[in-house]
Amino acid sequence: MRFCRQLLCRTFSHRVTSCLPVTGRWSPAQCGSFCCSSEDGKPQPSMLKHLSSKIRATGPISVSEYMREVLTNPVTGYYVRRNMLGADGDFITSPEISQVFGELFGVWVVSEWMGAGRPKRLQLVELGPGKGSLAADILRVFTQLRSVVGGASVSVHLVEVSPTLSRVQAQTLTGNRSQEASSEDDPVYRRGETAAGFPVSWYRRLEDVPAAFSIFVAHEFFDALPVHKFQRTEKGWREVLVDIDPADPDRLRFVVAPTPTLASSTLVQAGERRDHVEVCAEGGVVVQQLARRIQEEGGAALIADYGHDGTKTDTFRGFKGHRLHDVLAAPGSADLTADVDFSFLRRMAGGGVACLGPVTQRTFLKNMGIDARMQVLLRSCSDPSTRQQLLGSYDLLTNPSRMGERFHFFSLLHPRRLAAPPTPQGLKLEKKNPVQLPVAGFTELRF
Repeated sequence: MRFCRQLLCRTFSHRVTSCLPVTGRWSPAQCGSFCCSSEDGKPQPSMLKHLSSKIRATGPISVSEYMREVLTNPVTGYYVRRNMLGADGDFITSPEISQVFGELFGVWVVSEWMGAGRPKRLQLVELGPGKGSLAADILRVFTQLRSVVGGASVSVHLVEVSPTLSRVQAQTLTGNRSQEASSEDDPVYRRGETAAGFPVSWYRRLEDVPAAFSIFVAHEFFDALPVHKFQRTEKGWREVLVDIDPADPDRLRFVVAPTPTLASSTLVQAGERRDHVEVCAEGGVVVQQLARRIQEEGGAALIADYGHDGTKTDTFRGFKGHRLHDVLAAPGSADLTADVDFSFLRRMAGGGVACLGPVTQRTFLKNMGIDARMQVLLRSCSDPSTRQQLLGSYDLLTNPSRMGERFHFFSLLHPRRLAAPPTPQGLKLEKKNPVQLPVAGFTELRF
């Protein structure tokens, strides 16, 4: 991986209890430690009223619909109203912990662009960009490697549904050099330019991003997409739904559907051995879109998230103020998340792309050279508090008991990216034998 070592050198010279069986019309479901409404937190009247009205009108709703309303309702949704990131928010993501994390993402993007033959056009597409920190770190790598990527037309495309977060991202990436679209019908609802001259565009939907060679990155994006929850019963698979607690109309509860739903009939994999399953149908759709674009236009996708490879059961949980929060309490006041099932994403991607991973965050970062980068930083740092901060962030990112083995990396690649180079035919002599570049992060990087 000499090419990746060179890039690094040039860049850095800087979480089930089983649900109760179905009895009667609707039976209460107990799904995990944080799955029943409590007195924790003051209820959000508007969201709770909205959900209660919907349930009274149509009956219990799926967990997927509950998540979608709570997180992305255009008026009262959690992601729409709040800036939830950072020390004052409900959670902190890896790019907020250390810029080294984002810089290694940047090296990965550049190495995959090189592995694809250095196309003249490079679109960096991020799904759910948070505060813009990851994109900023990646673009800093692009600037430092200007001599490598300078021949390509680089543009940034951010898929973000939150108006609040899009403004934060614009400030992070462009300062005052961005402007909202004059028409709400414009698929690009904000445009701007970074100080280094990279154009940045904002979209609400992935399908609105122009078709071209693209490197897609998604950090803690899929874990926020709505999931359906299913429980194995004596009568077969049944969907777990959200209903109003009959003992208290201001509280919600989980129930098990008495009969199959369309989702329970179609989304549970034949031969499934677990007793409780979460399926993110929307995540499957997104991965299919990514796979199709990569197959047709070229490129790659790097997904980093809480996850597992088809082994976990009840992972649906809430976070508020950096603490676990009852998912049904005060809807709209806390972030909701569920671990990503990478085995499901792999099935949804299909055979048109190559899939690598998942590998743990610890493995990926070490393969990318985080140890070497930290050594450089520590050698050049004499301030004790800064050194302690660097060591603390490294431990948080790589320690197996912290983020190191809770987060996983997963990649989609065009099939020819892993194909063996063609063998020269006849008497034609090649000055250099073609060598397929390894995929950084998923192969050990040796110094």
